[in-house]
Amino acid sequence: MHFQFPGVASLAAAAAWRPAAAVVHLFLAATLAQLTNHIIRTSPTTHLLVPDLAFAWTFCAVFVAAAVMALRTGRVLDATIATTHAAAAGAAAAEAKSVERERFDALIHDTVMSTLLAASRNDADPSVIAQARRTVERLDELRSGTDHETILDFDGILAQLRSAASEVDESVAFETAISSGSDPSGYAPDSIRAIAGAMAEALRNSVKHAGSSARRSVTVTATTTRLEVVVEDDGVGFDPSSVETHRLGITVSIRGRMRQLDGGSATIRSSPGRGTSVTLTLSLPAAVMA
Repeated sequence: MHFQFPGVASLAAAAAWRPAAAVVHLFLAATLAQLTNHIIRTSPTTHLLVPDLAFAWTFCAVFVAAAVMALRTGRVLDATIATTHAAAAGAAAAEAKSVERERFDALIHDTVMSTLLAASRNDADPSVIAQARRTVERLDELRSGTDHETILDFDGILAQLRSAASEVDESVAFETAISSGSDPSGYAPDSIRAIAGAMAEALRNSVKHAGSSARRSVTVTATTTRLEVVVEDDGVGFDPSSVETHRLGITVSIRGRMRQLDGGSATIRSSPGRGTSVTLTLSLPAAVMA
């Protein structure tokens, strides 16, 4: 009986051992197999031993080398996949931290700082007390992550926007336009709160800077796939390009807050003497509309 392929065991050795050990096993196994074949042959042909050895070594080495390279490539691929997953997880964690930081900055600017400022001016005003209570509740919700709302109808959306607007300016004109047959189920409560916060900041900026005689209005237009809130005033206006980058009102509380929303955007139009218009838009992505 002949050993036709003595490298079979070496393939197993390549999978279990280091490449050097597998090569040593290959040469020993091939040599022993060819010597055994020459000894048990009926008509020994000693002069063919060297060519048979060379052929066995070369033939088996091809398969063992292929196995070693395949295993090494697999290990490199596994390491690359693990590194990629780790990098993706790190990037996702960093993005989540950035979003949460922007959300916290916006909350501090919109509620905490405005509440403290109002309290310093009107410490006994009941509205200031109510505002402080709402601020504490929002901080508790942010800390605990509680959110009992899941689906809002258009009445709930408009009520939340109207409430946020009236907290800043009770005399603001509030107009709505809801397309007939529209479905509000795609709008998440977090998204509505974000738009309400950005709208309130736009009104707050108008109250501070537009002038005492300025008139303000909020127009809400909604369909199944698009929610638009326009805050306008006829005040003194300003040059948007001249706003310093460290000012949080526009950068964080308006533009930054809308950037956090998938499909959210904020456009600010103003010029000196021509009033200001802030347009907040939320377009639902295809995945939500499907």
